[in-house]
Amino acid sequence: MAKKLNEKTTKTLKERRKLPLATPTDLAAAATRDISAALNQLLADVFALYLKTKNFHWHVSGPHFRDYHLLLDEQGDQLFAMTDPLAERIRKIGGTTLRSIGHISRMQRVSDNDADYVQPLDMLAELREDNKMLAAALREAHNITDEHRDIASSSLIENWIDETERRTWFLFEASRQGDSTGH
Repeated sequence: MAKKLNEKTTKTLKERRKLPLATPTDLAAAATRDISAALNQLLADVFALYLKTKNFHWHVSGPHFRDYHLLLDEQGDQLFAMTDPLAERIRKIGGTTLRSIGHISRMQRVSDNDADYVQPLDMLAELREDNKMLAAALREAHNITDEHRDIASSSLIENWIDETERRTWFLFEASRQGDSTGH
């Protein structure tokens, strides 16, 4: 009898594996599809920007090393902190999320920088532009979440826009050269 139950249990488990993830939500199927796509695109961009920020953090050099190193570490932490809430939001509304580094690389809009050496001010400029692009992408995703009345996703995005604008501002200010009068 135990063997028969075991076979029955095994068959049931195999059948369950084929079932779709059916997270309950009051959002329409089209909303889940559209919002999940937008949030997954953001998630890929955030992972790519996180890794680029950490790459520059690890490889920055020069007279402002400490300041830039700490700034980029803080910004990397902030980006990484976005990843789990983004992925969990996708799952909460019934979507599926990124599954691998390859999946991220196929979706990311943030370009990689694999150069052996990048001047520190070029690092800051590149990250500033990437963060500006991310802010624009966050606004586009916000339009989609608003369209489908997904208030929770919109709220998260609003906070991330503010954080992204702050990163952009700090990168801009850290890279300013000052004028000839010393101001």
